[in-house]
Amino acid sequence: MSRILITSALPYINGIKHLGNLAGSMLPADVYARFMRAQGHEVLYICATDEHGTPAELAAAKAGQDVRTYCDEQHDIQRRAGEQFGLSYDWFGRSSSRQNRELTQAFCEALDQNGLIEERTDKMVYSIDDGRFLPDRYVEGTCPHCGYDKARGDQCDNCGRLLDPTDLINPYSAVSGSRNLEVRDTKHLYLLQTKVEPQLREWIASHDNWPHLAKSIANKHLEEGLIDRGITRDLAWGVPVTKDGQPRPGFENKVFYVWFDAPIEYIGATREMFDAKGDADGWKKWWRLDQGADDVTYVEFMGKDNVAFHTVSFPATILGSGEPWKMVDTLKAFNWLNWYGGKFSTSMSRGVFMDQALDLLPADYWRWYLIANSPESSDSSFTWEQFQATINKDLADVLGNFVNRIVKFTESKFEAKVPEGGEAGPLEEKLYADLSTLIAEATQAFDEMEMRKAAQAIRRIWVLGNEYLQEAAPWTAFKTDTTRAAVIVRHGLNLVRLYASLAQPLIPSTAEKIAASVGETLPMAWPADDARAELSHLPAGQGVAAAEVLFRKIEDTQIAEWAERFGGSEG
Repeated sequence: MSRILITSALPYINGIKHLGNLAGSMLPADVYARFMRAQGHEVLYICATDEHGTPAELAAAKAGQDVRTYCDEQHDIQRRAGEQFGLSYDWFGRSSSRQNRELTQAFCEALDQNGLIEERTDKMVYSIDDGRFLPDRYVEGTCPHCGYDKARGDQCDNCGRLLDPTDLINPYSAVSGSRNLEVRDTKHLYLLQTKVEPQLREWIASHDNWPHLAKSIANKHLEEGLIDRGITRDLAWGVPVTKDGQPRPGFENKVFYVWFDAPIEYIGATREMFDAKGDADGWKKWWRLDQGADDVTYVEFMGKDNVAFHTVSFPATILGSGEPWKMVDTLKAFNWLNWYGGKFSTSMSRGVFMDQALDLLPADYWRWYLIANSPESSDSSFTWEQFQATINKDLADVLGNFVNRIVKFTESKFEAKVPEGGEAGPLEEKLYADLSTLIAEATQAFDEMEMRKAAQAIRRIWVLGNEYLQEAAPWTAFKTDTTRAAVIVRHGLNLVRLYASLAQPLIPSTAEKIAASVGETLPMAWPADDARAELSHLPAGQGVAAAEVLFRKIEDTQIAEWAERFGGSEG
């Protein structure tokens, strides 16, 4: 058994997340966590709300609330949404926690002691109409590298370059749209990333196991050349800037940059969890190499827009501290899930958000579709038509139909019990061989975090069971050879059990219903790639009971209604 630490990118506090956010970090992290638990590993899956920065201040003001109250409410909303989607966090923390504040300040102290923090006077954009300095993301304009006219002051979403607000051409305030801007002097702390570049290069080069997307983004930023990054902002809401445990002189009205403190919250949230358990030092065995974390495998999940911060800035913080922190072993990055080729947009009523999705259909419908169409090798687009086809074919016709047919047949012909007697024949031997290969493929895909491949392998296993049942035809055999029919039914029911086990990471709520239909309960151990053994678990005489319809088909009328409400091909 191994110890696996899993984190997914922190969802920002301002508003419920859309399906693209879910598909690009939280859901695949959950699938992987469930898979590793089923294999018997000790898993810690950590996530949290990212609560600092200007967007939180502005959203709170718009809602007519103080920012703390706003964040309290939004954290609860996001936590509940995650629970309803079956996201099996071991802890869902908050970057505004005391633990994260203390850790962030401690990291800055360590960096400062190592000569990696420098006070600089910057020329920063000040909005005269807004009466405030504008943080990076709230200055927009034209990218000087690619000409994209909606680049933000921290990064261009078109070419991916990291930027400073003063780099932008024709800048304007994203708060008010005002172009009445001027550049003023303001003092900030800088993390001297350039001084840790050799260590950073060595660390990135040592990770040959990273998926191509993450590795290529990391190398791209190294090739462009590292720059020292400002880690403080002129804001009221955030982690206060301290030195030797006291407010740092000249920084009393400033806070740490959200991108400095947010990744530290992975550690902070773990500490929150153990503090809640009354184990003040328990978090250290997951994060401190000198406290037992040397045997932990750490995996991060995130969208491609977060990779630069997690392969450059956050590692520079950890390496620069000179302390024995656990660093990521594998970074699984995802491309974007778009909406009919465009972006999700609340204001334009384009796309489905997590709370809305659950009003339409149970979580497992969405979970299956998003993993089966995971945006791994390239961006992908959600369409209602593809969603309908995927659910109806994969879940209703293939999985649901198989479970329903074999269990109902057992109820009508074998007194709702697993039958005994008879020996496996040629059809079963072929099933063992084919199934063993596919189980091995699925296991390898999950191990390698190849979500789309894993879903494809699972679907082929479902198809294989249907093909076996169709060819073996127990309903025909029963008329002349009840013993042969019993063999087929017994294998079919064991396939149902196997399907429940394999479905645990992907569609956990339905997996429980499938398991219950053959008298089993979850969690189950992940199946071995020995199909002969896997199809002999259920004891003769064990009761079975057909579940309610597992998946109802999505009708054309529903698709038309949803496309009108949330946008579609004409959106």
